[in-house]
Amino acid sequence: MAHSVSKHPDFEALRGQAIELRRAGLSRRQIRDRLGIHSNDALDRLLEDEPPPDRTRRPNARDDRRSGARELRLQGWTYDRIRAELGCSKSSVSLWVRDLPFPERPRHTDTRAARRGLERAVESRNAAREELKAEAYAEIGPVTPRELFLVGIGLYWSEGAKAKPGSNRRVIFMNSDPRMITVFLAWLDLLDVKAAQRRFSVHIHESADAQGAEAYWAHHVGIEVDDLLKTSLKKHNPKTNRTNVGAGYYGCLRVAVLQSADLHRRIEGWWYGIVGGATRQPG
Repeated sequence: MAHSVSKHPDFEALRGQAIELRRAGLSRRQIRDRLGIHSNDALDRLLEDEPPPDRTRRPNARDDRRSGARELRLQGWTYDRIRAELGCSKSSVSLWVRDLPFPERPRHTDTRAARRGLERAVESRNAAREELKAEAYAEIGPVTPRELFLVGIGLYWSEGAKAKPGSNRRVIFMNSDPRMITVFLAWLDLLDVKAAQRRFSVHIHESADAQGAEAYWAHHVGIEVDDLLKTSLKKHNPKTNRTNVGAGYYGCLRVAVLQSADLHRRIEGWWYGIVGGATRQPG
């Protein structure tokens, strides 16, 4: 900046104005603002060889400069800026202000324009994500009964209860995502599993709002709260850093199908049929 100022066609006129303002008692900051100078180096070039104002030459100038240096330091000024403003050495500035806390430098991200720019960037990314999800949603379209049949098999085999050696086979599905529950119930409808065969119960941490969760899940599946089985409360471990907390936490809903041993065996067979069909070589 200093180099560009020295090459300015009106450099001498600009220098003359700077010197005149300095001799009139204006501070360096006032001169910069008055002349539109944005660089200390450029101002140094304009005020080159111009002695400091008389106020720095009084008998008590050292004390005045010391107090001035401390005041400027508290405003966040650097050693170099204070030195140039008061016409003293950098070592003197360091000696005068070294007991003061290091000033915080304003970051660009703290400015209103920068914050607004960040907000716009976040809004743009969110809009792009929502557009992508909307396009993907439109690609699915209506789901045929066979497609729902296959989706339900995969859904159960990934999230449903599996038969263990020596245990009774029973169709049980539990999840915290209400949309997963909705798809699973639609799949049971497709398989002609009657509403009388279905039993619902809530599983939730004891520190959460169990009654609120019961009302939420009962409304979601279209039954009365009294139709739910006894809620299962999970002991809270204070050492566990839980993230599933807050107003939107309703625990999990357990869906059990009565007299479903044969259905469980069929689900297992259907799943292995999908695996075979997906891995079977043509011909």
